Amino acid sequence: MTLKATKTSDVKGSCLIWGWLSLLVVLLDLGSKQLADMYLDYADPNPLLPVFDLTLLYNRGAAFSFLSDAGGWQRWLFAMIAVLVSTVIVVWLRRIERKHWWLGFALSMILGGALGNLYDRVVQGYVIDFISLHYQSYYFPAFNLADSAITLGAVILIVDMLFLEAKRKPSDETM
Repeated sequence: MTLKATKTSDVKGSCLIWGWLSLLVVLLDLGSKQLADMYLDYADPNPLLPVFDLTLLYNRGAAFSFLSDAGGWQRWLFAMIAVLVSTVIVVWLRRIERKHWWLGFALSMILGGALGNLYDRVVQGYVIDFISLHYQSYYFPAFNLADSAITLGAVILIVDMLFLEAKRKPSDETM
């Protein structure tokens, strides 16, 4: 897909309209993390279903606690990556026509999740995780609503790239 320069008048017709969804994801994520931090004891599972617990954990690394014990420098590396990715997504959203709402929805979910975790990382030095899924003695790494939004957005983005992007190309190449 060829990207063209976006005029200010084109912004109204862009997928930036989905910014409200990113803000909603950030608010829900930060609110749920605050509640988890207030009402859950650290590393103490609170079973809700046989395969689902609420367990407060602090992740100083990236996904799956990658580099969590690296000494502190990783906090700023992951923060810079989140800022860079968020900037790219905002520019991308601005360049996408509003009619491609599925793509705008996906990118806005990813943006909201990235900003929610970025806030934690910069302000607290760690990301609060509290959702724990497991089966018998097999545990999936704990996560939060921001991680869920990023995952959902990424899945939708992959579906868009595999099945919908090809349908857009003939009409979009006339730009």
